[in-house]
Amino acid sequence: MASFPVKRTLSADYKAQSAESAFERARLSVFKANTFKNARVLKLPWQLQNPEKREVYFTKNRKMFEILWTLLAIASVKALDNGLALTPPMGWLAWQRFRCLTDCITYPDECISENLFKAMADRMSSDGYLEAGYEYVIIDDCWASKERDNDSRLQPDPARFPGGIKNLSDYIHSKGLKFGIYADYGTHTCAGYPGSIDYLKIDAQTFAEWGVDYLKLDGCYADVETMPEGYGEMGQYLNETGRPIVYSCSQPAYQEPKGINPNYTKLAETCNLWRNWDDIDDAWSNVTNILGWFSSNQDRIASFSGPGHWNDPDMVGISANAECGHIRRLLDSVDRITGTNSSTMRVSLDEDYYIHDSLLLGNFGLSYEQSKAQMAIWAILAAPLLMSVDLRTIDPIFRDILQNKDVIAINQDPMGVQGRLVLTKSTIDIWTKPITPHIEGSDSYAIGVLSNRVDGYPYRLNFTLLELNLTHIYGYTIKDVYDPSSEPRDVDIDQLIFVRVKPSGVVLLTATPNSAINVSLII
Repeated sequence: MASFPVKRTLSADYKAQSAESAFERARLSVFKANTFKNARVLKLPWQLQNPEKREVYFTKNRKMFEILWTLLAIASVKALDNGLALTPPMGWLAWQRFRCLTDCITYPDECISENLFKAMADRMSSDGYLEAGYEYVIIDDCWASKERDNDSRLQPDPARFPGGIKNLSDYIHSKGLKFGIYADYGTHTCAGYPGSIDYLKIDAQTFAEWGVDYLKLDGCYADVETMPEGYGEMGQYLNETGRPIVYSCSQPAYQEPKGINPNYTKLAETCNLWRNWDDIDDAWSNVTNILGWFSSNQDRIASFSGPGHWNDPDMVGISANAECGHIRRLLDSVDRITGTNSSTMRVSLDEDYYIHDSLLLGNFGLSYEQSKAQMAIWAILAAPLLMSVDLRTIDPIFRDILQNKDVIAINQDPMGVQGRLVLTKSTIDIWTKPITPHIEGSDSYAIGVLSNRVDGYPYRLNFTLLELNLTHIYGYTIKDVYDPSSEPRDVDIDQLIFVRVKPSGVVLLTATPNSAINVSLII
């Protein structure tokens, strides 16, 4: 059972969605376990409109439903059941691109302010991101005043958020989006703003009153030994507000580097998602380091990720600018050490790099191929898709990657299975993720072929589906997700598949099991 009971007063829609999704997962669990041969055609009771037919159908399949409801009951005690984040959350988060820019004189269009978040909300609603599934606009660190108000409540910086957080929340909601905010479990946030450790209950109440839909709770300036209890306590207080708030925890990201194995079972009972490892920075080497950690630890962590509770490898950093970002971080360090202000140099950096941000591909931290690769593997990992990019200046080719409906469908697949690295061949990693549809007892799969090579040409790799543990006897239909013009092709499980993978690039495929009927018709 969960450490803290769920007490949220959820809407009927949330309850129905949660029950139907959980029931569907239980049905799929029975099907995958091959407990009953006819499990794959079992209907849900509410799929039958006629009450008499529904009663006859339920009576006929009573034993099956008893097993399914038992599985559903088991699932409910293993994970937080607040009806939220049943697929990986999608949205926009400020940190990677805008960090802690608070100088609105030097950076009027980039500083952490209500204007920035309203501008991003405008772009998300008008430029196709909301339609693609990105629904959260999330403030990160540096939004708050340095002091709490007279009632010990958090308050925003009055100069940068003159309208207040509730006003900003209302604006974002008016665009059909949801609103997220940042806090820290410790005494201070990572940037030195007020922490929540002695104010968890009042902060939870404040966030609910502001109309917050998503809370990211960081872990700077806190004792890692008290984090399990503290994160659980905040989860309890969020539940008691009665407002549905997706709860993003950071506990593992502080425990794992210290050699402490987090209790992921308890995390799944408390949080909707959790950061596992290091912050992502604007460099391909950082992306591959995170993937290396996830692949090395996949047998330990993958099973804890699923609908309502997700492992989080951090943001999708597509189209951010690496060169300027690294120099800016260096200047930040110099300022802290010397007590100086390098704002003049920063202005010249903006003139040299940011004016051409959407045009000079070489100035981005990730190339076009690397951006496709990160999006593909994040989809296979069932990772939260949180953009961190200036949506006002993003090049359309990167926007198209972020809005690719077929890649998003892999990420948002209702099974919610975290993919795994299953084969490394010729310095190229092959990741697979079970997805729907299920055909004749077999899952479909997403297959990500990720190159770690530095050759100057697209490397030609061959493999068989059998090498990837795909064993459907009638073979699979293979589709190239990033090349919609290519024709799908039928492949036997022992037949060689040839792909050409660009250096630090990806080939993303889907493999759908062929049915015996279709195969016999072809023969």
